[in-house]
Amino acid sequence: MKIVEIMKALSDENRIRIVNLLLQGELCVCEMETILGLTQTNASRHLAKLKTAGIVEIRKEYQWVYYKIKEKFHVENKPFIEYLIAELNGDQVCSSDREKLKKFKELGFNCEQIKSNKCDVIQKINH
Repeated sequence: MKIVEIMKALSDENRIRIVNLLLQGELCVCEMETILGLTQTNASRHLAKLKTAGIVEIRKEYQWVYYKIKEKFHVENKPFIEYLIAELNGDQVCSSDREKLKKFKELGFNCEQIKSNKCDVIQKINH
């Protein structure tokens, strides 16, 4: 059953936080790592589970790997997505993650800046 695979994929807090960010739009792995405080290995492992469940899809651009919510998943699960968004909007951790993402974008950070000075980027989005 596909629903079992989807629920298993969403049964981890970090994967829920990743989906929360991806509901805002496409992101590079390094952006998610920085905002969520995950290692590259950990983020990639979680993203692989979401991809296997058919929730996310990837796009590669040079050395960067971008993820987004799979359009087919979004269309086929619209009521579930709406429920998920409502729940995530009420969650303090997820709200904080969205605020960090907003600040990240407002400050104009990109993958090159993360690569060259991740600590500085993290400090600026956390304050």
